[in-house]
Amino acid sequence: VRTVMGNSTITTFILLGLTDDPKLQVLIFIFLFLTYTLSVSGNLTIIILTFVDPHLQTPMYFFLKNFSFLETSFTSAVIPRYLHSIATGDNVITYNACIVQVFFTDLCGVSEFFLLAAMSYDRYVAICKPLHYVIIMSNKVCRILIICSWMAGLCVIIPPLSLGLNLKFCDSNMIDHFACDAFPLVKISCSDTWFVEWTVIICAVLTLNMTLTCVVLSYAYIIKTIFRFPSVQQRKKAFSTCSSHMIVVSITYGTCICIYMNPTAKEEITINKVVSLLISSFSPTLNPFIYTLRNDQVKKAFRDSIKRIALL
Repeated sequence: VRTVMGNSTITTFILLGLTDDPKLQVLIFIFLFLTYTLSVSGNLTIIILTFVDPHLQTPMYFFLKNFSFLETSFTSAVIPRYLHSIATGDNVITYNACIVQVFFTDLCGVSEFFLLAAMSYDRYVAICKPLHYVIIMSNKVCRILIICSWMAGLCVIIPPLSLGLNLKFCDSNMIDHFACDAFPLVKISCSDTWFVEWTVIICAVLTLNMTLTCVVLSYAYIIKTIFRFPSVQQRKKAFSTCSSHMIVVSITYGTCICIYMNPTAKEEITINKVVSLLISSFSPTLNPFIYTLRNDQVKKAFRDSIKRIALL
């Protein structure tokens, strides 16, 4: 795939990154290397534990395993390329590699929202319909929800991505971002981008609204049910079951709303870059720790696994 720039055919873009300051680049490299290492090791630990520990082979941890996989894929589509760019000074990315990066980051990012909605439904069934939980959340239903999350993500990104492939770049091939992203690409295009921009915004807003509605409805019923519990101990246990998921939902939706639903973020590319950095590096690092540090079963599974490794 090639884009025309003047009379020549352009096959590459230049990613400007976050800063030109060498000292700041060193700090950013250290920060991103540490967060990426923690993110991958934390999420892979959750994936391995849910595979090997029989106590974690339940619907809740099945969803958590898939969420960790999405988080690892999402951050791996962005951060290693940027780390390589800082380390080598090579800011050039081919057009095809740029489109592939946009595809995978958007697919993983959008699928995460639908998966978070599925996870909130799982918590709703666990607390509001505990006697029917095993029947409702069967292995087949869980697999269908995972497949639907991926397919929904694919359906959401195909229209804007298809339109984006027709964009032309005449004046500049410099992307004011550390990764290939929809708005920076639209900004440097010499095509009429009105329809593409609105398609991206509509798809983003629809995704956020649909999934957030599911999450809010699930938690409205959950909170209503919890307050009906007779004992304080039961209420505390129910809230602790949902607290990790609620924190992750708040972080994920909060950061994305900053980009897609705040008009200044679309105009001010610096805000966009900072929020994108938090989404692609900090959030995937934070999420495994939120789920593990607040979950006794995961902590027990981790200790048991360490003991087994030590014995071997």
